[in-house]
Amino acid sequence: MNNPVNAMNLKIRELLLASYQACVAEGLLPEAELAAFDIEQPRDAQNGDFSSNFAMKNVRLLKKAPQMIGQMILDHLPACPELERAEIAGPGFLNFYLGGAYFANVAKMAATLGAEYGKTDRLKGEKIMVEFVSANPTGPMHMGNARGGVVGDSLANVLSWAGADVHKEFYVNNAGNQVSLFGLSLYTRLQQKLHGEDVVEFPENGYHGDDIRTLASAYLEEHPEAAEEAEEVVTPKLIAFGLEKNIARMKADLGKYKIHFDEWFLESTLHESGYVAETVKLLEDRGWMYEQEGAKWFRATEFGCEKDEVLVKANGFYTYYAVDIAYHRNKFEKRGFDRCIDVFGADHHGHTLRFKAAMAAIGQDQEKLQFVLMQLVRLMKDGEPVRMSKRTGKSITLADLLDEIPADAARFFFNLNRCDSAMDFDLDLALKQDNENPLYYVQYAHARICSIIRTLGELGVAYQGGEIASDLYQTAEERALIRAIANFPEEIVLCADALETSRLTHYVMQLAGCFHSFYNACRIKGEAADVQQARLTLCVATKNVIANALSLMGIDAPEKM
Repeated sequence: MNNPVNAMNLKIRELLLASYQACVAEGLLPEAELAAFDIEQPRDAQNGDFSSNFAMKNVRLLKKAPQMIGQMILDHLPACPELERAEIAGPGFLNFYLGGAYFANVAKMAATLGAEYGKTDRLKGEKIMVEFVSANPTGPMHMGNARGGVVGDSLANVLSWAGADVHKEFYVNNAGNQVSLFGLSLYTRLQQKLHGEDVVEFPENGYHGDDIRTLASAYLEEHPEAAEEAEEVVTPKLIAFGLEKNIARMKADLGKYKIHFDEWFLESTLHESGYVAETVKLLEDRGWMYEQEGAKWFRATEFGCEKDEVLVKANGFYTYYAVDIAYHRNKFEKRGFDRCIDVFGADHHGHTLRFKAAMAAIGQDQEKLQFVLMQLVRLMKDGEPVRMSKRTGKSITLADLLDEIPADAARFFFNLNRCDSAMDFDLDLALKQDNENPLYYVQYAHARICSIIRTLGELGVAYQGGEIASDLYQTAEERALIRAIANFPEEIVLCADALETSRLTHYVMQLAGCFHSFYNACRIKGEAADVQQARLTLCVATKNVIANALSLMGIDAPEKM
């Protein structure tokens, strides 16, 4: 199994149960339906590689002191080549210490499997959509989109490594009020270009960004006939032109950010296909709608929401909520996803209850719709918050950020904090070329290993991929490094279960730290051939795991620095 920690956990559980049955057979312990017990990895390796509360959890059933139960279990524990010894500690914990065979097997597995090491079948057979970014196409992407892009992309990669069939989607809001306002803003700027800004008044609630001026000017330059066309004729053309340009720019910016979607789903297709109307009718047929003051309302309070919601306005137009219900129904019913995950900003918290309520109302399992909510980001430079772009004098966009720092740095730093915590993004730290920068620290470990492999290769020593004797990994530094390597597949599982990718950055930082300690304590060059090969294997294994962890976050693992 490509998960040494999970495999050893299961092995120890089997050993404990086999030992218990042996004690029952000898009449030492009564036969009983055992209580659930845990097998965990202690924080301190001095307390074992694994520890179990088996004895303490079964005191009442087995009617003996936990230390006595524990000793009986240890006395009847079957032999296991991966175990070095087992001991009783404290009030009755059973601590298990792994032997050389386990460490040798893990090092060889990670070195041999390469880019496949860490993948599991935890979610095999599950079809999951991750929708993220989904920025309004009427303007540039902002810091929330920058963080959401990293979180969504990394999460999708993690779920894929955990065995799921994953689909990455960007939902394009190319219909509705904001697009109408986008068109009005473009038309007004076009008229101002023709007649002057002091003559043509700009709508107060319009889009005031310079990008609107740029788009209007570009359209007029390509289509001079627009100067003579009526507003109702030219505005749809302006909208189509502006959205096409903006979406292309979004794709280009996200490409620089190393984010590529499987699908850019257009909201307009839901209207054109009649799917929004069909979805509202489904809710009516199921008895979850009523009319009031000419509008059609969804009985959201029946599903735990604070208030009912309008789906069809008195003028016959659908609300955003109605379209969102249709979109999520499309995900489950039309496209057959088993689970859908939306990555939203914290200001969308209210959406989570409303969307789940709607899914329950149309007959879907609302628990299959999940949300990742991100708190705000504050950019810091020279110890002070940065709010405006030096280039434009406006709020900082994703494009501005990528002008300041490399995409790898942005992706790593946005993954440093849990999604549910606000974060300060230190631009100065992200650019540092020393170990104070956590990304540099991790990438340098990978580059250092590549240098070691090259240097040994020049001396005629190459990784051979053979068996490793079980007595070769004896130093504390070697074993600490292998323990970290062994944990990688389990980290993938934990990330996937919690929908939390910040674990990856902290894991790979710890792994890099273990490698640097190993490098400082254990020579490779000049050692006996078997020791040299064992330590070279460990170098290759570590290199693979660092590269794999970084790849999940869309970050390069350089061979030279």
